[in-house]
Amino acid sequence: MPEVYIAAGSNIEPERHLAMAAGELERRFPGVRFSPWYRNTAVGFEGDDFINLVAGFATELPVSELLACLHAIEALCGRPREAPRWAPRSMDLDVLLYGDLVCQEPHLKLPRPDLLKRAYMLGPLAVLAPDLVHPTERRTIGELWSRFDRAAHPLVQVRAG
Repeated sequence: MPEVYIAAGSNIEPERHLAMAAGELERRFPGVRFSPWYRNTAVGFEGDDFINLVAGFATELPVSELLACLHAIEALCGRPREAPRWAPRSMDLDVLLYGDLVCQEPHLKLPRPDLLKRAYMLGPLAVLAPDLVHPTERRTIGELWSRFDRAAHPLVQVRAG
């Protein structure tokens, strides 16, 4: 059964929406683990700060069904499917890793390409699974995070909502 890692983020009532999404993930994926929550500035647009976390769990769901499940959780948190990409959002759930799957389809790229460029994805994942080996980089997530320019992309840990 593949181990899956999901990034979750919100900058519209983030504490409430992340708590709601975390509750849904716990209900749907027993045994899910969560990183600490981190505040960081919006990337790609001007807006309120985001709060982000990473969740990890094992699932037998195929990727397509997992994505449908994540979209349903986003909808429960008030995010419409047609929401603009670079804009404030109530919930954003992205698959970072799905086991060792490497996929380059138009609507699904795994491992998620910006995982290695975004502190708010890589940092929480490094806390949750530092010994996990990235499927294409062949280095541990902890090693990749240790080489990351953290000063240019500060994260501030916050209390989970």
